[in-house]
Amino acid sequence: MGIFRKRRKSREERAAEIAGKVAGGKGFYGRVTRAFLGAEDFARVQQSIGAYSSGRVVQQLLAMGAPTISAVVVSISDTGKLVNFDPVVDLVLQPSGTTERIALQSIVSKLRIPHAGDEVLLLSDPARPGGYLYAGDGVTP
Repeated sequence: MGIFRKRRKSREERAAEIAGKVAGGKGFYGRVTRAFLGAEDFARVQQSIGAYSSGRVVQQLLAMGAPTISAVVVSISDTGKLVNFDPVVDLVLQPSGTTERIALQSIVSKLRIPHAGDEVLLLSDPARPGGYLYAGDGVTP
């Protein structure tokens, strides 16, 4: 990096930027993806990118020390989707101390797939007041 050059984006920053454009159907990558895929497949791509983005948000919130809520897994089912070879699952969770049930779709580590009855952690979703994000089981794999 020289005196007169702009700071170059890291590969991760550039990949996140491209993923955002693809999910929005904007820019070259987004338009080409939308053109070659049908509406149904493009919607699946958007869901997968959304799941990936929520995983990044969870990592950032945990690093900042955001408070977590413990919950018990009521049921788990596979969606058939994979993001970086990790499964995307539908979870039904019951926060500790309440009778309400929360339905989430999230990426889970294939090394730590939760089962019914397991205790997991949730974070409040800053983008959706009253919503939650899956934060894993609290053990770093």
